[in-house]
Amino acid sequence: MTREFLEIPYDLSVTNTTPEKSGFWSRPTLWKLLLIVVVYLAFYLAVGQVISRVFSDQIDSDNVVASASSIIFGLALPIAIGAVALLIFIVKLGWLRSIFGPQPIRGRGWMWIGPILVAAAIAAHLTGTDWSAWSAGEIISLLALGVCVGIAEELLTRGIAVKMLRDAGHGERFVAVVSSLLFALMHTVNFISGMEVSTVLATVVYTFGFGMCMYLTMRVTGTIWAAIVLHGLTDPTTILSTGGLDTSVTGASGATVVATFITILLVLFAVVAIFFVRGRVSQEQPANATS
Repeated sequence: MTREFLEIPYDLSVTNTTPEKSGFWSRPTLWKLLLIVVVYLAFYLAVGQVISRVFSDQIDSDNVVASASSIIFGLALPIAIGAVALLIFIVKLGWLRSIFGPQPIRGRGWMWIGPILVAAAIAAHLTGTDWSAWSAGEIISLLALGVCVGIAEELLTRGIAVKMLRDAGHGERFVAVVSSLLFALMHTVNFISGMEVSTVLATVVYTFGFGMCMYLTMRVTGTIWAAIVLHGLTDPTTILSTGGLDTSVTGASGATVVATFITILLVLFAVVAIFFVRGRVSQEQPANATS
């Protein structure tokens, strides 16, 4: 399943032919991107509050992954609504093709290390999962959550963010670092839910490294769909393995040790990769250009 994304034809990923709109969003800048991220987070939090009140009887406030209904209403639904809002936004602006179509700049062979590390972490999480602790409904709900997270977060940070930064004329190193940093800082909203400071900070560090690997995945495969699939598999398998949401991996099983080692390696690789990312997308650059 983790390899199928490589076979998705580009022509199947885009059907939009709407030209990009002129106006405010046609002149992208970093502050406009920050505005989109802030508005999205505010919208997501507001939707989450409404859903938590409307479906309070379905959500376990002590352990949101305690049941299938709690996972769907407490986690998946707000993110799904956010994903729909982002899709409407890019369709209105005519960005669908440029985001879901072939990347305007391809990657180099070393960039495969990013998706390989992520896939290895997914495999380790699957191996280390206590499947008897989860019902079929909970597993399906977590997979649905993964789909929502993969689409929403990749669309915002590897889709909209990367496009706007490139269109603003920034080089790929700047694009990779800033889009990954925004992805990481988005997770500071976990402070609002009362999560411990140490856990939030650890999450921010990890998500920066993960964000860099998703950028490299998109570059080396030539499509955002690869990042969406890997991201969509990472969240549910991590929850299944750890037994909770944003929970540190504990225990001494072989799979746990391997998953922890891969996570550390992923972050270290991401930092090193910053110095090797090069290139700049120009309006005339062909889709198969490498850098």
